Amino acid sequence: MGIRYHDKDDKELLQSFYNDRDNDCLGILLQRYTGMLLGVSMKYLKDEDDAKDSVQQIFLKVINELQKYKVEYFKSWLYMVAKNHCLMKLRDKKYQTVEISEKFISAENEQEEKVSLVTKESSLNNLEEALKLLNVEQRVCVTLFYLNKKTYQEIIEVTDYNALQVKSNIQNGKRNLKIILQRMAQNEQ
Repeated sequence: MGIRYHDKDDKELLQSFYNDRDNDCLGILLQRYTGMLLGVSMKYLKDEDDAKDSVQQIFLKVINELQKYKVEYFKSWLYMVAKNHCLMKLRDKKYQTVEISEKFISAENEQEEKVSLVTKESSLNNLEEALKLLNVEQRVCVTLFYLNKKTYQEIIEVTDYNALQVKSNIQNGKRNLKIILQRMAQNEQ
């Protein structure tokens, strides 16, 4: 890696990566935050081998995601990617790590106070599938707002969308999720 890059800050390295597709810049950024990624992974996964594997998986995800859209604040975006990766890994292991409000999971079961564990798991699976069916902008905004508890301002900083786009993507994404979940519920009957 070129020595000339090590004195650049995150924004300069990102800009070089976006302008020239200079992978040395991306390598420096990832090297710079490897310790943070390992720390986040250890915090959530509590297993050193799983954490090290996750860091490698996060590297691959970052390389793919940075090709798709522009990131302005690399460190906070990278932290969010790492946290989401770990939460999804825990969720795949059937650990309860993400609390989702009842109104968001299922419109048809709003009046019920208690839902069986089987129904909750099915609802979470449906929600996960429904999220995949949203367009990228809606999926990103809805995930950041509802699952990661980010404010509009934090979403603006992470995604580079303006306030109107964030609000619109959250509202439209929520509406579309409700429609998709209702269709899934009808198909299950």
